[in-house]
Order: sequence, then C-alpha cells, then structure tokens
Amino acid sequence: MQGSLSFYLVTKYLRFDRSQPFISVSALLAFAGVAIGVMVLLIAMAIMNGFDKEFERKLFTMNYPLTLHSNSFISIDEQDVQKLQAAFPHLLFSPYISSQVILKKGTKLEGGLLFGVDFAQEKQINSIIKEALGERNLSKYDILVGQEIKKSYYLQDDEKLTLIFTQNDPSGLSLIPKMKRFTYKSFFTSGLIAYDKVYMYTTLESLATILGYKQGMYDGVHIYTQNPFEDIEKIKAVLPDHISVVGWWQMNGNFFAALALEKRALFIVLMLIILIASLNIVSSLLMTVMNRRHEIALLLSLGAYRDEIKKAFFTLGCVIGGSGMLFGILLGFLGIFILGSFSLVDLPADVYGSSKLPLELSLVDFLMIVTGASIIVGLSSFYPAYKATKIDVLETLRNE
Repeated sequence: MQGSLSFYLVTKYLRFDRSQPFISVSALLAFAGVAIGVMVLLIAMAIMNGFDKEFERKLFTMNYPLTLHSNSFISIDEQDVQKLQAAFPHLLFSPYISSQVILKKGTKLEGGLLFGVDFAQEKQINSIIKEALGERNLSKYDILVGQEIKKSYYLQDDEKLTLIFTQNDPSGLSLIPKMKRFTYKSFFTSGLIAYDKVYMYTTLESLATILGYKQGMYDGVHIYTQNPFEDIEKIKAVLPDHISVVGWWQMNGNFFAALALEKRALFIVLMLIILIASLNIVSSLLMTVMNRRHEIALLLSLGAYRDEIKKAFFTLGCVIGGSGMLFGILLGFLGIFILGSFSLVDLPADVYGSSKLPLELSLVDFLMIVTGASIIVGLSSFYPAYKATKIDVLETLRNE
C-alpha cells in the first residue's frame, strides 16, 4: 500500500497544475538545467580527454616509451645494448648520438637538435620516421629534417644545408666551430611544431665521425615497449651504475600534470551548472509542499506514514533530476557524434597537432559525471522531502 500511495502522489504531482503553473515551469527548468549541465560536461570532458590523448600520442612517438641515458662521462657502448637485448628480447632498441647544432643557409641561422641513428632500427620504433622515409635509408651525411625546418629554409631535394656544431676545430692560433654540409633528402611531420622546427636525423656513422665518437659508443638508447610502466622497473634492476632509464611520462611530467589540473578544474566548474539547476528542483518541490500542505496533512490524518510522504517527494525530485540526466546523456552522446563526424570546428594543425577536433570520452569520466550528478540530484530532493514530513497536521487542518 505504501508503494502504491507514493506512486500515486508522484504521478499526480508531475502533472501540469493550472492553478499553480509556476511550479510546473520551475520543475521543467530544473529538468532542462540538469540535462544541459550533463550534456555540456560530457562534451567538455570528451574534448579535454581527446586533446590529452592526442598530445600523449604525439609525445609518445617523438619521446619514445623509455630512454637510456649515461649518468657520467662514460658513454653507453654496444656491449651494454647487447646485454639488454639478451635480457629483454621482447623490447626494441635504437641507439643514438645527439648534438645541438646551428642550421645555416645564406644569412639565416637557427638552432636545432641533430640525432644520429640507425634508420633500420629507428623505423621499427618511430612511426613518424618510417612514414617519412618509407623503404629508403639515408646515406652518410644525408639528413632528414622536420617540416617546419623545410619550410623555413625552402629546402629542395638534394640541396645542401650547413650545420655548425658546438665542438671546435683547432685552426692556427684559434679555435673555430666544426661545420659540415649535409644533403637534404626528406622531411617528417610529427604534428607538433615544437619537434618539427628543431629535430633532425642523420646516420650514426655521420654524427660519430663529426663528433669523434669511437665505433659502438652512444649517448643513449631509445626503447620501445608496450608496457613501459612495468618494464622500466625491470630494466632499472639490471642497469649498471653509469646508466639510467626514464619514461616518456617523466620527461613531460609537468605538462601532463597541468593538463590533469585543468581537466579537474573544468569538471568542478561545469558541475556547478548541475548544482545551480538542482536549486530549481529544491524550489519546485518546496512550492509543491507548500501548495499541497493541506492535502498532505489530510493524508497523514487518515493514516498515511510520514516515511511514505517523504518517499513520494524524494522520488518526485529524483524523477525530475534523473530524467534530466538521461536526456542530457542522450544529448551529450549525440553532440559527441556530430562533432566527431562532421568538421564543424576547424583547428590550426600547427598549433594543436590536428585539424580535427579530438573527442574521446573515457569510462571513468562518464561514471564521475553520472555519480556527481546523481549525488547532487539526491541531495536536492532530500530536503524538500524532509520538510514535507514536518507539517503540523492539526494546525494545518484548523487553519485551512
């Protein structure tokens, strides 16, 4: 009987009340406010998460999952690499040499970072390099540059580009920087201008000859693994003291910490939309209680339980807020589908790394939105339901 009375009251109070239309309008505004808040939250979190994943993929490619560095003046040699390959046969290794350089063409000078790599190994772990070269490999003193360098220097195929190194050559009574002309062969596009404007690649042999490295000596080793968080601890356990290993997330920790903080702040701010909308639920239910207090008092005098009245108004608030949540979820997924399927928003690719709006709603974000909205709706429904049970039956029936 309790359940049937609560159901009757909920269906009755949900109907449009012509004598008090403002109550129904307030409930409708609460429904719309919750729906819009949930929709905006879903789309905003999908965009934020999409940008996070997009930047993560770009940084992951150019920074590599794991990287070995030397902690001292002792370089990493071929024996160290072979030992690691034997210990971890499931990993892919690409040794490298690096040097800061100045690019020179005519009177134009700009700084850059040159890597000497074995392209056969590098293409196995770097899809950007593989896409740029295809089946080709560079010869000695050939160079692969970023797209922005190509544009800045107007490079043509097989054109010469002079690089000035930080090491010096003795000449008479003075020292002059080492200079070497490289042959431009191709360019790569990482999607991030910070890399396309600085990074360049040549062969290990080329850079080792210029810098005076002995054969089999390296500055570091790029490592590809599908489980970097697990493998980094295993590699640390077998590394000699003069070698350390870092993960891509450690090299860009501040950047991803800032993105996470921005995402949390946006979630809290947008959740306030639902909180403000829930105030309409409170006001709508309180007006319903005040407008129906004579009816509630009469029901209580006839034997209705106070818990039954509380359940009816609590359910009424949850129906208004819950239906708004469901409608907002439908609108949110519809908005994500439309934004992801049609080019309604064009982004500058050189700034964001992609001309298409990235959208990727994670399950965790979805559950957080649903949970947060449910808690707000539940709390907004509880107080009016509690006030409905505090009506003084005798006083109300005497005066009304």
